[in-house]
Amino acid sequence: MIDTHCHLTFPEFRGKSGAILDEAAEHGVRGAITVATTIADAERALELARADPRIWSTAGVHPLYSDRPDAEIRDWERLRRCGLDPRCVAWGELGLDRHYATPTQDEQRSVLDAQLAAIVRWNAEGLAKPVVIHCREAFDELLPVLAASGLPRERFVFHCFTGGPREARLVLDFGAWISFTGVVTFRNALDVAEAATLVPEDRLMAETDSPFLTPEPHRTVRPNRPRYVADVIRRLAELRGVDAVALGASLDRNAERFFGIRIPG
Repeated sequence: MIDTHCHLTFPEFRGKSGAILDEAAEHGVRGAITVATTIADAERALELARADPRIWSTAGVHPLYSDRPDAEIRDWERLRRCGLDPRCVAWGELGLDRHYATPTQDEQRSVLDAQLAAIVRWNAEGLAKPVVIHCREAFDELLPVLAASGLPRERFVFHCFTGGPREARLVLDFGAWISFTGVVTFRNALDVAEAATLVPEDRLMAETDSPFLTPEPHRTVRPNRPRYVADVIRRLAELRGVDAVALGASLDRNAERFFGIRIPG
């Protein structure tokens, strides 16, 4: 198994990424993609990926950081330099978040539009990578923006999916992938659980989004860690009525195909 989305640069894991991945390996989790939230975070994530063959990184600006100084969120050349390294396997996470009042939607859209425009340019220059999407309570607003970018729809993954069946159908009809976290294990997330049964297996992923959202039966454990992606996969298999080991192998192949990586044996 692989954890396709976590944040190993966050304070909870500082200086501990090797030990965290050693622990994960004991539970069958052989690698992790550490996902960036700012430009400086993308650089830190790439440092981890360069130092450990079990780690890959991404480069992008999270919408909830879009009110930070321009040097942290709009230095696109620094972001591009991260993307030049083969250990950086995707752009993102980027998108829209309507759950909080700040940053404002105008601030988020400004950074999102500029970031998508930069990715379009880089694609045209031969630096094409898949895109990790953050979308919280903003599917109706975000999908048209992504469509207008002209980027390949099958190269988007909506991470940490917290919508229901309606939102899942919107994303699937758009042509993107969907990734589930520990939320799918929560007793009060029945809509998310139902959505998980709708996603075709060849467009499905699993993640922890650690240090957040520890899955059941470990929900009181803090911080969440990559090892717990195994519990997300087990819950997905239960909901879909399939064998967990077989589903894990299928999701590995999905991750390798989507991100262009080879998971260590």
